[in-house]
Amino acid sequence: MKSTHTILYIVKQESSYLKLCCLLILALCFAGCKKELDINNNPNQAEVPPLNGLLASATYNTSYNVYKVSNITSYFVQYLASPNANGASDTYEATDYSTTWQSLYDNMTDIHDLIEQATEAGATQHVGAAEVMMAINLEMLNDLWGTVPYTQAFNISILQPGYTPDDSVYLQCLALLDDGIAQLEKAGSLYELDPVKDLLHGGKVSAWIKTGYTVKARILNHLTKKTTYDATAVLAAIANAYTSNSDDAQLQRFQSLSPWNQAAVNNANNSLDGWLSTNFVDAMNGNTYGVFDPRLPMITDTTRFGDYRGTLNGAGRIGSGTDAEECYLSQVGFYSKGGAPLLVATNAECRFIEAEAAFRNGNKPLAYQAYLRGISANMDKIGVDTVLRNAYINNPVVGVGAGNITLALILKEKYAAQFLHPDTWNDARRYDYQYKDFHLPVNAQLTTFIRRVAFPDTEKSRNNGNVPSVTLTDNIWWDHD
Repeated sequence: MKSTHTILYIVKQESSYLKLCCLLILALCFAGCKKELDINNNPNQAEVPPLNGLLASATYNTSYNVYKVSNITSYFVQYLASPNANGASDTYEATDYSTTWQSLYDNMTDIHDLIEQATEAGATQHVGAAEVMMAINLEMLNDLWGTVPYTQAFNISILQPGYTPDDSVYLQCLALLDDGIAQLEKAGSLYELDPVKDLLHGGKVSAWIKTGYTVKARILNHLTKKTTYDATAVLAAIANAYTSNSDDAQLQRFQSLSPWNQAAVNNANNSLDGWLSTNFVDAMNGNTYGVFDPRLPMITDTTRFGDYRGTLNGAGRIGSGTDAEECYLSQVGFYSKGGAPLLVATNAECRFIEAEAAFRNGNKPLAYQAYLRGISANMDKIGVDTVLRNAYINNPVVGVGAGNITLALILKEKYAAQFLHPDTWNDARRYDYQYKDFHLPVNAQLTTFIRRVAFPDTEKSRNNGNVPSVTLTDNIWWDHD
């Protein structure tokens, strides 16, 4: 019989042997991996940077930022209404949008890194797509807050970046778009856009070029109150932009629920969200314009009364909860169903930009043609029946003829087609909120319509010396002569 000491010695020896075996296995694995890496390494070409990982993040977060901004502005333009009386989002109460500010800057920081890495790697396609996305995010910042940090924003040695003048921010956007388009048009990019990681256009360079021109037309068309507005330049950009719904920039893959679907699900579970404004519902159900819009059933469900009723902004809900006395985003609606796409830019938007620019340029036939095509594009997009679509377009309230086309009609139809898109707030401000029967919210904190949002509390605490002093009724730079 072996002694206790002998047994302990054997155990120790076996333990040491096991440890030695583990170390040898790890060493062999490392050597094998190193050898594999050596085989795949091309000494004449730089290591591939994580370009497509950044591409996936940037395309995803750019789309989500469109949603996050729209979740603010949809109350300003009365697409949505708070189910609670005196809701801050409804009544123009100064609100802290630090989270949205942070989301925009976090994404822009990633995009800045993508531009730098892609430039070093000779990946011109990635540079171009990134510059287009930078312009989209930067434009949203400028449209919400006006002057914002940009030229010093990504310098890690500057803890309190200065603010780039508001009109200069737009010039930066246009420069990004022009260079982005030029980069995308170059031949010989060393790395191609990954069709799986590009969540907006599936790696299609031609689609990114069209998106660049679409966003350029959008930005140029914001300048209608400025003496520098150039309708011809807007139309030139549109000529190279989207021509069909298949061109649209949209996110269709999500980590969980698509965000407006999440709002509809939350609401169904009595976490109230996604309530439609009286203004929007009345504009669609025939109360305001005298024609029923067949897109309304593609957005919401009828009430328990068998009709469509909205919630008055600032007044809150009439019923006790989700008792179908008012309309909310439907779980089967185009914008809020499972997997509902997030729309960044669309063919329908292009057509309405074209219609407005042509109208301002004195070309009513082109304006009218583009106006009708915009309605059709949007109705086709959300799945309106062709017969109902044609009946709506041929209604004398809508199909007025080229000689009777007006800016009011163009912007009224664009308002319907751009549902839940943040650019509608830019239209509303350019148009001085002159939509028919559009009124201040009940119990509004301001005596006039809101023109901008307050700078975030986080920015005031970290960079207060550079934050401008503004009020919510101060016009953004492009919103005045």
